[in-house]
Amino acid sequence: MTVFKNILLIALIPVFGLTACSSKKDKVDPLTLERPAEQIFKEAQEADKNKEYTKASKLYSEVERQHPYSDYATQAQIRQAEVAYDHLKYDDAIVAIDRFVELHPGHPNVDHAYYLKAMCYYEQITDVRRDQAMTQSALDALDTVINRFPDSKYAREARFKRDLVIDHLAGKEMDVGRYYQEKGEYNAAINRFSTVVKNYQSTTHVPEALHRLVESYTSLGLKTEATHVAAVLGHNYPGSEWYKDSYAILDPAQRANLKDQRSWVDRTISGLLKPD
Repeated sequence: MTVFKNILLIALIPVFGLTACSSKKDKVDPLTLERPAEQIFKEAQEADKNKEYTKASKLYSEVERQHPYSDYATQAQIRQAEVAYDHLKYDDAIVAIDRFVELHPGHPNVDHAYYLKAMCYYEQITDVRRDQAMTQSALDALDTVINRFPDSKYAREARFKRDLVIDHLAGKEMDVGRYYQEKGEYNAAINRFSTVVKNYQSTTHVPEALHRLVESYTSLGLKTEATHVAAVLGHNYPGSEWYKDSYAILDPAQRANLKDQRSWVDRTISGLLKPD
């Protein structure tokens, strides 16, 4: 009898094993169950509200997979980008935005999508001492918003942030210019400071850039150039501490030229940048 029971038990083991395997195989992710688009979308919103990024993203994806031609699918696409952005998943957000723009170039909220992409770059801008590729990407994306949607509510904010990005790029040029100047590589420094004066005239870095040019020209013995730049600095920023510092560098003859308005007819920044 015992032998019979053992044989029966051995015979049943494969059955139990198959049942277990079948159970695992047939197990379905409840998030992927077929149901109305509105229901899935509301579940996604609830997950998003509870800061469940992975769940919300998956549910928004399910809306599109199960109901690709519904209005909810379009909403889910942009919400996927927003959820990724809110949770600092910038790369995922950019991918979702690019896809949304490609599929819906004429959508009423496409300006929002472009602005969101710009913010993905903008919020990753790092210290001026590091590579500025992300800063340039932010600038390009902000320019797209401003140029393509000038009357959009996002354009004003994009212009404001663009000014900050421009100032950041100018700060990078100044940082590199100071580095070259400290190493005695004055020609390289002059190129950097001139770039700030030429390309970033609206930034707060211009007075210092002009002063650094005076310093660099003086170090090279180029008194005429140093005096000219000092005249431009004094004309445009007469009360600046940078002008006072530049004035202190000049010798008596150079200072006399500064007082003679006929010495430098054009004291504007644009005049400074004119080719000889």
